[in-house]
Amino acid sequence: MLPNPLHPAIVHFPVVLAFLLPISIAAALWAIRRGARRTRAWAVPLATAVALAVSAWAAVETGEAQDERVERVVAEAPLHTHQEMAEAFLAGAAGLAVIAAVGMFGGLIGKGARVATGLGSLALIVAAARVGHSGGELVYRYGAASAYTGDRTTVSALPASRRAGGDDNDDHR
Repeated sequence: MLPNPLHPAIVHFPVVLAFLLPISIAAALWAIRRGARRTRAWAVPLATAVALAVSAWAAVETGEAQDERVERVVAEAPLHTHQEMAEAFLAGAAGLAVIAAVGMFGGLIGKGARVATGLGSLALIVAAARVGHSGGELVYRYGAASAYTGDRTTVSALPASRRAGGDDNDDHR
């Protein structure tokens, strides 16, 4: 039986993989430097990069599938911001998987791709943190979870600061 909503269960995979990717890259680069076969050592970061891209795609797809229901309780601006960040993260993860595949080659091209994959993986950590933070805000600040609970607060019933994506401190003035 699949959880409902599915999106919150799926989104943790790309976050975890984004943090594991640089670790697998560092281990592979260290192993290659110590004499391990390049293709064998680089297979782990490549598989991790592909899994990251696939899980990011699944997260975006499940988010889009639940978009309309969440739009009933969350203002458009913060939801749209989260969607845009998630799509950018997916594009970055997919691009990095392609670069990681080039890392299987020998010579300067393969070495350059392995280094680029390592640097890109660090950028993806930042992107994953931003997407995760904006998703957390949707749930904990803007009440997105209420789309699946008995609390059916609508966007129009929220304080203006929450509808517009403003600071909650505006409510206390």
